[in-house]
Amino acid sequence: MDTAEVILSVLVVVIIIVSLLSNVLVLICFLYNPEIRKQVPGLFNLNLTFCNLLLTVSNMPLTLVGLVSQAQPGGDGFCQVVGFLETFLSTNSMLSMAALSIDRWIAVVFPLRYHSKMRHKDAAFVLGYTWVHSVSFSTVAACLSWVGYHRLYASCTLANPRANSRTQFVIFTVFFHSFTFLLSFIVLCFTYLKVLKVARFHCKRIDVITMQTLVLLVDIHPSVRQRCLEEQKRRRQRATKKISTFIGTFMLCFAPYVITRIVELFPAVPINPHWGIVSKCLTYSKAACDPFVYSLLRHQYKKTCTDIINRLLKRSSLNASGRRQENQGNSIPTAN
Repeated sequence: MDTAEVILSVLVVVIIIVSLLSNVLVLICFLYNPEIRKQVPGLFNLNLTFCNLLLTVSNMPLTLVGLVSQAQPGGDGFCQVVGFLETFLSTNSMLSMAALSIDRWIAVVFPLRYHSKMRHKDAAFVLGYTWVHSVSFSTVAACLSWVGYHRLYASCTLANPRANSRTQFVIFTVFFHSFTFLLSFIVLCFTYLKVLKVARFHCKRIDVITMQTLVLLVDIHPSVRQRCLEEQKRRRQRATKKISTFIGTFMLCFAPYVITRIVELFPAVPINPHWGIVSKCLTYSKAACDPFVYSLLRHQYKKTCTDIINRLLKRSSLNASGRRQENQGNSIPTAN
């Protein structure tokens, strides 16, 4: 292994650890807090967390093994099963992010009709579509033997070892990425830009009311006025940062890998083997950052984590005090 491969191996290990811990924490919050379970976005987050966890424990370690050993991990049948899982989980994750963006769009743009438009059975229908969509493409690839070990990515994924079916594989690859990555990206852009437009409109209304109030309060202290103006600026930037994070992380993590898979269809274009693994690591990193982007940085999840920690600390302190009282009781001498 050269230096670049060692660095990439360490990167994969870090991604596995962060992804495993963060997604397990999201799952614990979901099981602990009944309010999160009652909310429709919680179902989409649960599905996304499930996909990320399964990808973390099934595909990432095998990619690490393939990177270190420079060989296929396991036999052909085993690698085909892993490749099927990788295709299914990656597709399901992208569509889950699109479903979350649709949920936010309805909640912000149609707030009065949200509970009638996005009920639990509607969320179940959307999740059913994501599973059918994911299983369909994964099954077609597995039935046509288009999943296996790919040396460029050091992992079991979409691959075409047969030269006589190259045209069909090219068509399938273009359709697959068009109806997964591109479709999800279009949905993300449409919904979140609509949300941003509504958020900016409300910010302008609040700014007008704030400025009118500042004009009327002529005796207000300059420091208070300055804080109000700074809050206006932060309010305008907050929505833009959130939308940029949702769309930006999606593009940063998935676009390099998808573009590499499309470029790979042209044999005349050489691809650096290290870049293939880097693009794969970027897709894996999405599983590590999704818990923070969609869950753990939200107030409800922060409060749930705090409650869990406080409960654990309180229980440990009670156990410690109980042991001290027991020890003190045992140390009292008995009268003869």
